Amino acid sequence: MTEPVRVAQVVGKMVGGGVEAVVMNYYRHIDHSKVQFDFLVDSDSTLVPRDEIESLGGRVFEIPPYQHVVKYQRELQSLFTQEGWKIVHSHINALSVFPLRAAKKAGVPVRIAHSHSTSGKGEFAKNALKGFLKLFSTRYPTDLAACTEYAGKWLFGSSHFTVFNNAIDLSSFSFNRSIRDEQRAGLGAQDDTLVLGNIGRFIPQKNQLFLLDVFKAVYAQNPDSILVICGDGKLRPQAEEKARSLGIASAVRFLGQISNVQDVYQALDLFVLPSLYEGLGMVAIEAQVSGLPCICSERVPNEVALSGRCSFVPLSAGIEGWSNAILTTRTDVVNRSDPQASLGLESYDIFRAAPKLEEYYLKLFETVN
Repeated sequence: MTEPVRVAQVVGKMVGGGVEAVVMNYYRHIDHSKVQFDFLVDSDSTLVPRDEIESLGGRVFEIPPYQHVVKYQRELQSLFTQEGWKIVHSHINALSVFPLRAAKKAGVPVRIAHSHSTSGKGEFAKNALKGFLKLFSTRYPTDLAACTEYAGKWLFGSSHFTVFNNAIDLSSFSFNRSIRDEQRAGLGAQDDTLVLGNIGRFIPQKNQLFLLDVFKAVYAQNPDSILVICGDGKLRPQAEEKARSLGIASAVRFLGQISNVQDVYQALDLFVLPSLYEGLGMVAIEAQVSGLPCICSERVPNEVALSGRCSFVPLSAGIEGWSNAILTTRTDVVNRSDPQASLGLESYDIFRAAPKLEEYYLKLFETVN
């Protein structure tokens, strides 16, 4: 039997973020007799699904954190030479310059740079580094990929790239009344309670501190409301303290990093994504699949709007503009029962998307074998 093509996936820090979730979702659904993934993760990762990866036939290699650039590249070059991968696929956005440079020096023939993100205002040092690395974004890869046209053009400019949608199992996010009732009971929400939700790591990009200010204004006008935030990260303690100082702690549910996020969507009435920037904003796609209306910042790509339920509010509208948008958005549960009928979701169906990624790898492998 022919051995599967093994692809080295450079995913950086596995900390429960969206990029590694996308890569894992594809890995779960590809044909493992044709393509296998090996994961190269930073040694300071906190949420590596090692058991699942190994059960599917993959391997996990720990490498130094990319902040130690010289050691990082040296050990990667050694690993690439030792393992002999024909394809290296890097998912760390502008930072892909470093692993793909090492891959080129090691003689890896297929080197894919994948853009999953963009940049936003306020992160000056981070944006300066991104801006510098973008100058080299097409020097070391042989092939380019992105999660959206927007993310691809941001990193690669006019160079050709292939878009791979952040696909999901649509059926697992479809609206389910019984799950909704169970989840809302656990949150302490009554039938008429307005339940808002946000899912994402507690980092500046996701802008949850602003969301808490917005929710305070919502809560002042509708005391029968709850804000649910799923995720973890360095800003979570600050967010929890802010909720207390704003006097809304009793109405905010910090659920942390959870495995049943698809069930949480069922409990919500409205999904809110005030990000400073996104490559896509996959959580808004998931929310729409579950039939939720979504309010996103104008810095979330328009490609996320797959239904008439997704609207965009500029961050410059401030607390008042955002709270008004939330309070005037229709949250009609009746319309959630069959959201897929009105959405063009085929391209986000993992059962259709995974074979396309397989074919992409196999064709690239054929060119060098």
